[in-house]
Amino acid sequence: MNLPDDTPHQHDHGHEHAHEHAHEHDRGPVADASVRVARTSDAPAVGLVQAVVFREAYAGVLGPDVLAQFEPRVFASAWRDSLEGEAAGDGVLLVACAGEQVVGFAAVGASGDPDAGDTTAELLVLAVHPEARAQGHGSRLLHAVVDTARARGRDHLTAWLLASDDGVRAFLTAAGMGPDGAHRERVVDADGRSVSELRLSASVAPEPS
Repeated sequence: MNLPDDTPHQHDHGHEHAHEHAHEHDRGPVADASVRVARTSDAPAVGLVQAVVFREAYAGVLGPDVLAQFEPRVFASAWRDSLEGEAAGDGVLLVACAGEQVVGFAAVGASGDPDAGDTTAELLVLAVHPEARAQGHGSRLLHAVVDTARARGRDHLTAWLLASDDGVRAFLTAAGMGPDGAHRERVVDADGRSVSELRLSASVAPEPS
């Protein structure tokens, strides 16, 4: 997987279904920017970023009644439960920080797709707060996702994204991922409404030395 230094541009996540979200357009580094493994105390900040990004991402796809359910405290509660318990399995939650402030996050874990092998990881979610974009956070998160996948013995990375989200596709395509032909309709509310998603994938096997 080819990750440029300044990659342009980004699933509901209760740690199960993810709606990928980046919308980045990174243009350069920011002072004191970093990526680290999330702590339980990060859950409120992660929940806030997720709510803001998901409302933006799904504004043209879902009705206002569904968008209203994207509440920071709901997402924060799910992340806190996951970080405190065993629900994450081999999943890892990473956060992007500007100084001490969490401005983005990404989660990576084993792929649950029927055609996935034991060495396939999935980028479950990647999101950067709108006010922190164009500063390289999305690229740093994606680099950390690849490093995490490799450290866990994975050599392939997949990501599901909204078929209509050209921004996410551009970001991941610029990083070396591409459509692998897989599509799905995912139900997103109790009334049976669904969204169309497509899957991107890439090899993340380390280059031979």
